[in-house]
Amino acid sequence: MAGLALEGPNPDVDVLDGINGLAKDAPHWVNKAMEYIGEYGIIAGLAVLCLIAWWSARRNPGAPAAVAGLVWAPLAAGIALLANIPIRSFVERPRPFKEHAGLEVLIPGKSDFSFVSDHATLTMAVGVGLFIAHRKFGLIGILLALAEGFCRVYMGVHYPTDVVGGFALGTAVALLLAPLAQALLVPVTTAIAGSKLAWLVCAPGAGAGAGQDGEGSRVVATGSAVRGGHKERDKDLAA
Repeated sequence: MAGLALEGPNPDVDVLDGINGLAKDAPHWVNKAMEYIGEYGIIAGLAVLCLIAWWSARRNPGAPAAVAGLVWAPLAAGIALLANIPIRSFVERPRPFKEHAGLEVLIPGKSDFSFVSDHATLTMAVGVGLFIAHRKFGLIGILLALAEGFCRVYMGVHYPTDVVGGFALGTAVALLLAPLAQALLVPVTTAIAGSKLAWLVCAPGAGAGAGQDGEGSRVVATGSAVRGGHKERDKDLAA
């Protein structure tokens, strides 16, 4: 299959030329920085963000469920990348620099197909997965994914629609499979919370409150009810 070829004016190519044109006018050091950021840096930044989110989640009430949600983010990325394999083989869209001369290609030599972008798929799946578990970290992750998409077009290795397709695929996998993933992962993280590896799920000193949040809430509610009953009894005696 030729892969998303359009007759006449092609907005996809126009946007590609506009964004990639920035690389033609940029200093060499800027392009080298964009090359490393777009190929490795943003993915490494998302990995660090996931670790920070995990470290924070271990200190929260209901830690097993929170950690399960964070574990889903990288798992969603892996599943989305696997789903992309047959898509790329079916569409068979060549890289833009193979069909359009004059592009400033920062990473030459890529021979695989272009649609959809693995980098865009991976980063958006992680970003949306984080957003499901934690809004603040998720928003940061989604912004990093958007930056990744810009970098892939800037570097001349993807069309804008390759990036948009990757965003759609990563988002779909992270959202649609999240309920099933949570149902499967929460029992696992809960079991870990009661084992010698509890530190992976609950921070030391917070484990009891996190692991027994529901029970603790019931205890507090029961205590409040008892105290309320005592006050009512004292009022009746005084009357």
